[in-house]
Amino acid sequence: MNLLFIGDVFASAGRGAVGGLLQEIISEEKIQLAVANAENAAGGFGITPLVADELLSFGLDVLTTGNHVWDKREIHDYFARQPRLLRPANYPDELPGRGMAIVKARNGVECAVINLQGRVHMVATDCPFKKADALLAGIGDVKVRLVDFHAEVTSEKMAMGWHLDGRVSAVIGTHTHIATADTRILPGGAAYQTDAGMTGPYDSIIGVDKSIVLRRFLTSLPVRMEAARKGVELHAVIVDVDESTGRARSARRYTRSFVKSL
Repeated sequence: MNLLFIGDVFASAGRGAVGGLLQEIISEEKIQLAVANAENAAGGFGITPLVADELLSFGLDVLTTGNHVWDKREIHDYFARQPRLLRPANYPDELPGRGMAIVKARNGVECAVINLQGRVHMVATDCPFKKADALLAGIGDVKVRLVDFHAEVTSEKMAMGWHLDGRVSAVIGTHTHIATADTRILPGGAAYQTDAGMTGPYDSIIGVDKSIVLRRFLTSLPVRMEAARKGVELHAVIVDVDESTGRARSARRYTRSFVKSL
């Protein structure tokens, strides 16, 4: 079965790409489960209930997030009524939401989607490695297991890949908005890519208007970040998983340009 993981959806441009391309990708690539990181989907920072509903209406099965998940206060109460929106599991248990969802794919196979966040150069959270162990210990007979590890540094992401190899189907990194070229299958059968990249405006600096970011670097003065709009691309990873074992058979980077029809 084929799993589609879409990299960080950035602002309205990224949402437009998902809305315009997702159903075509599902059909062409025979996708049984479609997941996207959506923590930047509302103007580049955070996610709102309306934005989450919109993305799910496009055909996404699960939305993952990361360190920007709490940026919009209105999302806090939304978690209770939408279990397909995840927040990193290694935030404190008393916070809204959950970090794992078990959903049925289009072919009827149960799949677990796990959302974790790194700790290096990120806000303080519980240990993502130990949290992953705890979640997997209680997951039961669900064979297909996809992990979004939202982290800053490549070494921490690679460490998570090796830590979970043999126990999950795929570990895909998010957060940097730059797709990496290290897609592979680890010896235990886990597909791995350090970062899936961004779905949004590539005529930008990681999604933000170039002139604004350049001004910040050149002057060191605070600036108001605004999402760019041009050069929209969808970046994703497609993983073929043997549903009987949960092991990945293949994994590949997937990129599509998107031009909105007038």
